[in-house]
Amino acid sequence: MKVKLGQRDDIASWMALVKEVRWNFPGLETEQSLREHEETVLRFMDERRALCVKEHGKVVGVLLISKTHNMICCLAVSPAYRRRGVASVLLQEGIRRLDRSREITVTTFRAEDEKGRAPRALYQRFGFHPQALLEELGYPVQRFVLPAG
Repeated sequence: MKVKLGQRDDIASWMALVKEVRWNFPGLETEQSLREHEETVLRFMDERRALCVKEHGKVVGVLLISKTHNMICCLAVSPAYRRRGVASVLLQEGIRRLDRSREITVTTFRAEDEKGRAPRALYQRFGFHPQALLEELGYPVQRFVLPAG
């Protein structure tokens, strides 16, 4: 399994994955929000901040990073490819590309949210610690922090 930089010619497959898991991402409920997300992904691709895993030419996992904010912006894996290490290899590569001399942040679901079990466990395995409770796009989330190291 190899992580690659997302390229503009990956966008159709990338967005097919996003549509498949959009129920898990507040703010992607409408066609307009999906179009806006696609524009964001294309910008991240152009800036070499979009990573993906492909199998048989199909995008099965994606990760967006912000070097400015030193954060993981979005991590998603196709349900058919979960529990195969896709999220782990993406997160490992994302962390490698960020500035380890500063803390790295990510927001995910709160502990009581059923959707949060797997992502919270993943981030904690990588050394992230739960921090502030927040709200993003009207949805309760929690910031996780990977200390500088």
